[in-house]
Amino acid sequence: MTLEAIDLGFRLRGRDLLDGVSLALAPGEVLGLVGPNGSGKSTLLRLIAGLTRPARGCVRLDGAPMATMPQRQIARRIALVAQSAETSDRITVRDAVALGRTPWLDALRPWSAEDDAHVARALRRVDLAHLAHRDWSTLSGGERQRAHIARALAQDPQILLLDEPTNHLDIRHQLSILSLVGDLGLSVVVALHDLNQAMRCDRLAVLQGGRLQALGPPDEILDAALLARVFGVRATTLIDPEDGSRVMRFLPF
Repeated sequence: MTLEAIDLGFRLRGRDLLDGVSLALAPGEVLGLVGPNGSGKSTLLRLIAGLTRPARGCVRLDGAPMATMPQRQIARRIALVAQSAETSDRITVRDAVALGRTPWLDALRPWSAEDDAHVARALRRVDLAHLAHRDWSTLSGGERQRAHIARALAQDPQILLLDEPTNHLDIRHQLSILSLVGDLGLSVVVALHDLNQAMRCDRLAVLQGGRLQALGPPDEILDAALLARVFGVRATTLIDPEDGSRVMRFLPF
């Protein structure tokens, strides 16, 4: 499935949150969104998820304008894990993940064994099957984040959108979540703050002030000039002797 954003623009209270953003997601790739706070990452994710209508431009799903599609049809193809996803309800982990099946259910298609199978598979993929009957309130931050991803996977999407999935997690859980995302085999768009974590992505889209500043492989676009211009930092590059990967160190001007 292909996803393409064409000249997207969005305004709120007279301010441009996105202006002229165009990009395409290749099947099976992990595309990272990076940029300073307020650069438009979350807004872009909501637009390409079909949750917000652009003021200008369009989003195409397999060549068809998303604006013409029913929300249920979009939700069967695209799943979003929002940065603020949370619940205060007394609910088990399994029941939270089962909410992901909602787009597939209606009066003519009630819950079935197929839905049970999707939920069980999603829990296994994030290594939470052993906590299926635990109360949501007893989960750690990392476990809750994995459960949110499991809920999205239970939708059986072809495209997964993640808004800061490592936010507020300790380093062990951050690495666990990033490894999980890379192993899913889905087309993924993920907003990240940590540029060293973003180096794991196939390509990066760099946003600043709602505009797309660069798009391409991390090693090619994250150069000293761009980091200074967009993020306001000096950067030096080190090579990790463990695996030869590039690691960036940041300094103020």
